[in-house]
Amino acid sequence: MRLLRSPRLATVLLVVICICAFHTTSAIDIPLEVLGHINIEQLPTITAQSPSTLIAFPFDESFPVICEAKGNPEPEFRWTKNDQEFDPFQDPRLMKEENSGTFVIPNNGNLTEYQGTYRCYASNKLGIAISKEIEFIVPNVPKFPKETLDPVVVEEGQPFTLKCDPPNGIPPLQIYWMTINLQHIEQDQRVSVGLNGDLYFSHAVEKDSRRDYCCFASFPRIRTIVQKTAMSVIVKTRKSDSSENANAILERKPSLLTPPGGKSEIQLVKGEDLNLECIAEGFPTPQVEWMKMGHKFPSKVRFENHGKLVIVPRAELEDSGKYMCKAKNPLGEVQHTFTVTVEEPPEWVFEPESQLSMIGSDVHIKCSASGIPQPTTTWRVNGGPLQESPARNRRVIGDTIVIHNAQVSDSAVYQCEASNRHGTILSNANIMIMNLQPMILTSEGEEYSVVERKGVTMHCKVFSSPPSTITWSKDDSPESVHGPRFTVHENGSLKIYNVERGDTGQYTCLAKNTEGSSAINAMLYVKDPTRIVVAPADQRILIGTTAQLSCLAEYDKSFSNDFELLWEKDDMEIALNYTENSRYFVENGVFHIMNVSHSDQGVYTCVAKTPADQDVASALLMVLDVPDAPENLVLSDRKGRNVTLKWVPGDDHNSSTTEFIIEYEESHWEPSNWKELLRVPGNRNSAELKLNGNVDYCFRVSAVNAVGTGRPSEATERYKTPPEAPDRNPENIRIEGHLPHEMDIKWEPLLPIEHNGPGLEYKVSYRRQDVEEDWKENTVKRHSFVVKNTPTFVPYEIKIQAKNRQGFGPEPKLVTGYSGEDSFFWICPQEVTSVPSAAPDDVAVEVMNSSVVKVSWTRVHKDKLHGHLGGYRISWWRLRSLVDSKKSPGDKHTLAVPGDKNHATVPILTPFSEYSLIVMTFNGRGNGPGSHPVNFKTPEGVPEKNHDFRVTDVQRHTVSLAWEPPLEPNGILIGYLLKYHLINDTEEVGPLQTVDISKPETTTWILRDLEPLSKYKFYLCSCTTVGCGPDVSDECTTTLETSLASIHGGISTKGWFIGLMCAIALLTLIVLIACFVNRNKGGKYSVKEKEDLHPDVESQGMNDDTFCEYSDNDEKPLKGSQHSLSREIKAVESGDSLVDYGDEDAQFNEDGSFIGEYAGRKEKRASAEIKATIQTPA
Repeated sequence: MRLLRSPRLATVLLVVICICAFHTTSAIDIPLEVLGHINIEQLPTITAQSPSTLIAFPFDESFPVICEAKGNPEPEFRWTKNDQEFDPFQDPRLMKEENSGTFVIPNNGNLTEYQGTYRCYASNKLGIAISKEIEFIVPNVPKFPKETLDPVVVEEGQPFTLKCDPPNGIPPLQIYWMTINLQHIEQDQRVSVGLNGDLYFSHAVEKDSRRDYCCFASFPRIRTIVQKTAMSVIVKTRKSDSSENANAILERKPSLLTPPGGKSEIQLVKGEDLNLECIAEGFPTPQVEWMKMGHKFPSKVRFENHGKLVIVPRAELEDSGKYMCKAKNPLGEVQHTFTVTVEEPPEWVFEPESQLSMIGSDVHIKCSASGIPQPTTTWRVNGGPLQESPARNRRVIGDTIVIHNAQVSDSAVYQCEASNRHGTILSNANIMIMNLQPMILTSEGEEYSVVERKGVTMHCKVFSSPPSTITWSKDDSPESVHGPRFTVHENGSLKIYNVERGDTGQYTCLAKNTEGSSAINAMLYVKDPTRIVVAPADQRILIGTTAQLSCLAEYDKSFSNDFELLWEKDDMEIALNYTENSRYFVENGVFHIMNVSHSDQGVYTCVAKTPADQDVASALLMVLDVPDAPENLVLSDRKGRNVTLKWVPGDDHNSSTTEFIIEYEESHWEPSNWKELLRVPGNRNSAELKLNGNVDYCFRVSAVNAVGTGRPSEATERYKTPPEAPDRNPENIRIEGHLPHEMDIKWEPLLPIEHNGPGLEYKVSYRRQDVEEDWKENTVKRHSFVVKNTPTFVPYEIKIQAKNRQGFGPEPKLVTGYSGEDSFFWICPQEVTSVPSAAPDDVAVEVMNSSVVKVSWTRVHKDKLHGHLGGYRISWWRLRSLVDSKKSPGDKHTLAVPGDKNHATVPILTPFSEYSLIVMTFNGRGNGPGSHPVNFKTPEGVPEKNHDFRVTDVQRHTVSLAWEPPLEPNGILIGYLLKYHLINDTEEVGPLQTVDISKPETTTWILRDLEPLSKYKFYLCSCTTVGCGPDVSDECTTTLETSLASIHGGISTKGWFIGLMCAIALLTLIVLIACFVNRNKGGKYSVKEKEDLHPDVESQGMNDDTFCEYSDNDEKPLKGSQHSLSREIKAVESGDSLVDYGDEDAQFNEDGSFIGEYAGRKEKRASAEIKATIQTPA
């Protein structure tokens, strides 16, 4: 079939394209391919213009007033100034360009005569396009008037105001009050600068007297600062015998200096800053408070000028309302109410659109704008008022122009202008009426290659009026291609989905309309897909080693010369130059990175590419290294021998920091020798340091991860602690009797750093045991002492106390030893049994997942245990839900960790909640004090089951469902997942259909297009960003007829139905009577059988091998416990249901090594409940 190609047509085409900073216009654009074949006349179109406000800043050399347009014939330009004709070509001082409406005003003289409002008109024989109004502003240089100002005389305690009255100028305006020497006037609660620039004094004091109060007005846009004449203030002081009497005379309740009166109204435009100011006078100085009546202040509100100024940035409509300021002091208060109205400049609700319509059609041009106050809309045609160009077939109906039976002569440019007191917006709409035979702009004989199972789009771009009907056929077939895999888009392109081998061939695009037809051919070739068969894998690799990423691909053999295998890093192609110094090379499909550095970390993508398609595979390369050194070490909270060290952690290089090592160096005993002082967990960035006295310290910190210990930080500045008495006494006291009448006493001396001050000595005290005699004391500097003339082998009580020039150390412990030949090591005195006296330090919480956290702490020193360590007890309670903060706090839970552990895992937490937690130690007498509470938040989890999911209405093809949201969403709901399928009495089921409900507030849904008289099963689950929770389900059977009951008056009113229901009720009653008689006739009742069926829960839960005391304060099981454990705990053959909650050192089995204590009134019963829940297989 041979078809005609598009001939040349001489038809009027109307196009308007307006590019402006302050309004946009939709336009019909003629493709360049059409213009190459046909000479089409075009209406003028504004393509560029100056902004709506043009300010002549004095430092600019010139000021271009821009107006550019296009059209055919070339448009001519004219201007109006203040709605009067203005010809820039008649003014020789202006610079012009040919074929352009732009003119330039040079800054070489008096610019005032050019000030005004300009509008550009671009016209040719077809019509006129207009620009938005351009206001050219010539600012005057602001100046304060020359004036002589009398001194301001005020009595002490009275208010006064210094007026600034700044001159007008280009905003923004900034006011400064300074002295002649350019020193700022200090502002506080008493003295402040108002929004109008005046300087307010709530009451005068003597120091306010000075002669050089100067107001400076700054205009930064014109780079100008002007100064007002200096003002003098004389404060007359009150003379009184008593300052108290003078203050009593001055005291008075507040009154407002600004604003005046009790109320005022403020109007501003949306997006501007709302500034509210209240400055009061009085004595004592009033304090200003603010409130928004009936509402809370939004979080963006700022309070400045010592609380006297409220700023609401970028005001929105909801910021309208009543605001109140209240100034008060002990003698009274005063208030002022602001009524704020936020208004809007015009905005398009429906902007007029350009249209291409065929001859004889009806054209509708709609224009609608919103704003506060409501904008006034004005129509123009070709730049002039609509009423000045009447047309019999044109009417204005509301906000729409209707052109009936449009002809070529109705082509025009319509302008819609909307304005209120806050601004004006203008839009042009090009209305083109024409008929044009189809012109196919896509080239003839295009070839397309596509791989199997992919999609391909073959183009057929057509320009015509009226729009063409476009069809595609294959291999000269008279029939068009059809089927679910073929789609012809509105732009004429043919889309083929899931391409098959048989789709190869020649395709023809045919475009037809009332004016004629055109056609082109295209070839389609189907290729084998490119596929990566060996993809690179994610790697974690040590720095300095070699990384290897593998990638192998299969592709169509016809692309042997065109196939490429490329590598990209973070979406940037890697250049492989194979030079000697290159660290990158590919060998046998393996990409090598030599001597890996930190910069090599990133996402590497293998790209297998042919002209038809490509396949990609990515892998993440993570470079492991020791942590970087911490930075910004700061010593704070310096309190004698206690100081807080803070730091900023360095990069952990993909291996979490496990701990920080704090080292110290002192300058006296061992300078330049760094020693370890303390280790803190890796989630801390500060530590409280307890130091020795009289030591000149400096500190450094290094981080540790699984790779190793990083380099230390820079050292802090030195910190010298004050001298104090010794903190401890010597230890490891040895008493030896080498001779019958002597007793040698030796001990381990204090380290030099432990002296805490100069002049260290030891006081040795001794006496015979069980003999009433005074202590004998000797002071020595060495760490040994010999007692002579002792009886042979008799017991002595000895104590050794350290002292220095600041005083004695703590009271020493008694040690028993014998004189004579024998040598004994002392035995500690009997332990005092009481509860521990110290709480664990450095309590930290690491969130493992949405319901489990790991808690770590620093062990309590053994001296503070006062008995045998029983272990540590963790108590936690839920503060609030992060979804609903109104929920009451949860009950307190407790977990006991036996032994000398410093971490444990806390399970069964509610996701997306805030908790508080403390840790305490315990011994045989009880619990010690709790640590400082640590608050933490659990991340989101999946929701619980939905509440009350049900079918509410069943019809022939529809089913209505309703549900309640889950009681515990465990996060922020993002919607629901509804699934359903056909079921029957056999095992066969229909395919599962899915409906994604994206609005969490939805609680009802109607399913349509169901099969009649069919049984369906429905599943529903709630979803958060983490995932979806468990399903709830319901079933129903669709009806044979729609609304059967309502059509026939209701089945319940039929006689046969009533009779059937009565028969069923009678039969049920007979069956119940028979069962009752059978239960109560003679026979033995097996108590043992009943006990086996209903075992005692308490007895099961309290056997000797179970130590999991985990209960609630009431008798119900833990809420959601089974759900949480099913996610986190996997059943194992050993039956150790709590094994996953152990630490790294020991597993928490049920053999006594894990004690979970959750205190409540019913401990035994709740213990059994939680045990049974945990042992349920997941």
